[in-house]
Amino acid sequence: MSVAFDVERVLAELTLEEKAALTSGSDFWHTQAVERLGVPAVMVTDGPHGLRKQATSADHLGIGDSVPATCFPPAAALASTWDVDLLDRVGRALGRETRGNEVAVLLGPGVNMKRSPLCGRNFEYFSEDPALAGDLGAALVSGIQSQGVGTSLKHFAANNQETDRMRVSADVDERTLREIYLPAFERVVTRAQPWTVMCAYNKINGVYASQDPWLLTGLLRDEWGFEGLVVSDWGAVADRVAAVAAGLDLEMPATGGRTDALVVDAVKNGELDEAVLDVAVRRVLRMVARALPALAEPGEVDVEAHHELAREAAADGSVLLKNAPVDGAPVLPLSASDAASAVVIGEFARTPRYQGAGSSQVNPTRLDDALTALRAATGTELPFAPGFSVAGVEGSQDADDAALLAEAVATARDAGTVLLFLGLPAPDESEGYDRTHLGLPANQVAVLRAVAAVNPRVVVVLANGSAVTVEWQDDAAAVLETWLGGQAGGSAVADLLLGVRTPSGKLAETIPHRVEDTPAFGSFPGELGHVRYGEGVLIGYRWYDTRLVDVAYPFGHGLSYTTFGYSDATATVRGEGADAAVDVSVTVTNTGAVAGAETVQVYVGDPEAAVQRPTRELKAFAKVALAPGASRTLTFTLSARDLSYWHPGLHRWVVGGGRTVVEVGSSSRDIRGTVEVAVTGEPLWGDLTGDSTVAEWLAHPVGARVLAPSFGEATGQLDATMLAMLGDMPMRVVAGFGMGGFDEDGLAAMVDEVAAA
Repeated sequence: MSVAFDVERVLAELTLEEKAALTSGSDFWHTQAVERLGVPAVMVTDGPHGLRKQATSADHLGIGDSVPATCFPPAAALASTWDVDLLDRVGRALGRETRGNEVAVLLGPGVNMKRSPLCGRNFEYFSEDPALAGDLGAALVSGIQSQGVGTSLKHFAANNQETDRMRVSADVDERTLREIYLPAFERVVTRAQPWTVMCAYNKINGVYASQDPWLLTGLLRDEWGFEGLVVSDWGAVADRVAAVAAGLDLEMPATGGRTDALVVDAVKNGELDEAVLDVAVRRVLRMVARALPALAEPGEVDVEAHHELAREAAADGSVLLKNAPVDGAPVLPLSASDAASAVVIGEFARTPRYQGAGSSQVNPTRLDDALTALRAATGTELPFAPGFSVAGVEGSQDADDAALLAEAVATARDAGTVLLFLGLPAPDESEGYDRTHLGLPANQVAVLRAVAAVNPRVVVVLANGSAVTVEWQDDAAAVLETWLGGQAGGSAVADLLLGVRTPSGKLAETIPHRVEDTPAFGSFPGELGHVRYGEGVLIGYRWYDTRLVDVAYPFGHGLSYTTFGYSDATATVRGEGADAAVDVSVTVTNTGAVAGAETVQVYVGDPEAAVQRPTRELKAFAKVALAPGASRTLTFTLSARDLSYWHPGLHRWVVGGGRTVVEVGSSSRDIRGTVEVAVTGEPLWGDLTGDSTVAEWLAHPVGARVLAPSFGEATGQLDATMLAMLGDMPMRVVAGFGMGGFDEDGLAAMVDEVAAA
């Protein structure tokens, strides 16, 4: 690897053609080198939960072979850990493998919101909540970059579907963007400073993300203080010159020099200022220079230690949805005798579904399957039946489902416990296209029904990258959602079923009853090149909880083999307006018989806001491990931003004030403590004009005073109904009607008086 170089010296000596070339790749995975000035090419590569370095081939869809690397659980499972410390450790491991393979930048994580459970790429994203996604994303980025290599925060922004993803316009109002689709990116940028941010394919309100100056410069750099470079998603640049002008620094992959020539021509004909190109070149050079020290000393990778970390992450990200009693006791964890008499059914037990399809596919260093892990842990050759065919699995997809079902029933009939492994086949969810339904395949549900008819002790173990409906759950005594567990997921499942580990995962996304209940139903994935975000800020649990929609399992839900009690919840206000803060504390006690970990969630509601706000919004959380009988008091500080909403008229965050509801709980629908506090808000009036309503004038301290002499007498004879109607009238209409004792000139004078005050 080349030695370090002086960025400013190199920039001063570059030709225009070299500058243009540096702002695009040299091939599919490498930046451009300038050998005469000592600038090497460096490699960037996928993916978010494991390194996908293709040594001999190059593609964007995960088809070509890649070097072996630890396949950690994808984001859907990592998010369910709700554990920022664990995400930091996983990040450090990913960073070591990235550095060890002489890669400069790992392309991830993705922090896009799960607007709909039908998004085919949801396995690669964290959550339906921006606070959770942002905190976990920041931890992962910090961990990776602690090893001297970079990350690429993606896909910026409003990339919430795969259908028509390369050109669809996400039509989103300003407040919804600010409160839902941007905050996760903001948290990662401001807290962890990723080396790069990857722009999305799609348009936002008609403008391609790759050439949106407000998005890439005004917001990302000027407002949030981003210091790195912006790279395109592969093939996302529609207009290279417009993209450079907007703040895109690096187009990937290479275009054979075609778009480089466009940049050169644009500079020569005055369409693009060379100084603007220089800014992009400087950012690329700085990224390359920053990577060289680590690439010069790759270091060693402890593959076994990383596998054990992947096992820990898979276990902690698994969510125990249900654990009903059978014969007087919860079916899980299995006792030694129960385990010895168990049977395993389901192809996924021996052929694990452990990662998603597309650009994030990892070639694992090893792969644990649950069947082998369970047999090894119990010391018993547990009987097995594949149960059903699985699309995309060689040797299974064409199997006879009727014969497999009969075999499964025979296997289950006299078993002590049935461990039934169900899930989504790989073709059902992938990068590049969206899901068409939320259900499990019919052949799998048929096996569950048939097996439950002959054995009441059925434990369903799910493998899927996004939520599935669970209308079949009454036929299962227990349901363990493992998402996609990565290469060590099979061993992690065995640990959980046998009680070696206690489940502690919590849902990072709501599990609905039906697709028709979901917030974006009817507007996802859009039509004719546009997708309208008509649900506004009410996505995920914000929608279900505010509209009182019944769900299968709420956001934040997750059972344990122990129980937890909450007590002494308090909330105290400090300061006011933009300086307001709320200190929250609560004591959590392990009231059960085994050690376990609980995630305490803090929600805030603003029932008196001037705009529609969700019933509750997650603002803080903490995961705490407790021995039986142990207690711990947790404290949180909610900032003014946590109490704020985006004011679409003032175009800024505001603390509205008034009655504020602070809740602490184990899920969004398992609230264990509620405290109401009074927050003093900030002034919310803006500039008064002739288009401002009567009510807005009367709410303004100066406007009310100016209006009173001429307006008070004129309205004295009006009843309450007329006054209510008058309140919504723009002042220019009142002046035109002559209702206020002033005409247009008088109104103009009042506007000037208010402005001068």
